[in-house]
Amino acid sequence: MTARILEGKVFAQAFREDAQKKAAALQEKYGVQPGLAVIIVGSNPASQVYVRNKHKSCEALGIYSEVIEMPETTTKDELIAKIDALNADVKIHGILVQLPLPEQIAAHESEILERIRPEKDVDGFHPVNVGRLVTGEPGLVPCTPFGCLRMLELAGIPIDGQRAVIIGRSNIVGKPMLHLLLGKNATVTICHSHTKDLPAITREADILVAAVGRPKFVTADMVKPGATVIDVGINRIAPKKLVGDVDFESVKEVAGAITPVPGGVGLLTVAMLMENVVRAAEMQLQA
Repeated sequence: MTARILEGKVFAQAFREDAQKKAAALQEKYGVQPGLAVIIVGSNPASQVYVRNKHKSCEALGIYSEVIEMPETTTKDELIAKIDALNADVKIHGILVQLPLPEQIAAHESEILERIRPEKDVDGFHPVNVGRLVTGEPGLVPCTPFGCLRMLELAGIPIDGQRAVIIGRSNIVGKPMLHLLLGKNATVTICHSHTKDLPAITREADILVAAVGRPKFVTADMVKPGATVIDVGINRIAPKKLVGDVDFESVKEVAGAITPVPGGVGLLTVAMLMENVVRAAEMQLQA
């Protein structure tokens, strides 16, 4: 029996519609339009594509959008000064610094990102927001894992009491995913490069999240029959060929549900960013 394919575009559309309704409600009730500022430093082609997509999404959903383009030679102090100005700008509710940063300031990435006020940190990377996630307090959550959780809920896939296994312990996906699933009463195991007998652990998972950054790493023999498999990986193996961390063709014959790559989790991230901008605006109005 072939798995149910969890198409990202279906869930992303639902997230966008939700953000659009909430943005309209804020405009109607308070006269406030949620606003996002994206800072891009330099001319990285991939970053420029991502920023354009974010800007278009904002425009389509009634969210105010500013793109601040800064030269490749921008210093750390210049970038921090721009962040400080946006922190003080009342029409901006969310701030995002597009990564990667140019070489001369890349070493200061943590300091730069932490300069964004927690209530405007729509990436959910600030230590204050990380702490809120860990302790179960309201805050802004990283877009990709939050999108995965919302997708499971919308798809009607049980989480409460289920055994979840995450492969990968990054601050962007693995660790926040752990706390999101834990908050929904899953029993969660997180695995990494030092984990012994990984397949034995992954075969116990009702929900398996692959976020390891290795092409087709998860094979059919690592998956429990009927499990839900979420593939967060995006790996370019040829100029026009993207694959995930899961061997999709073999695993779909074992799993109960699976996300494809491309066309899966990647589509959720920008949609959840829109939700985070609206959520940030709501939180700032209630403060």
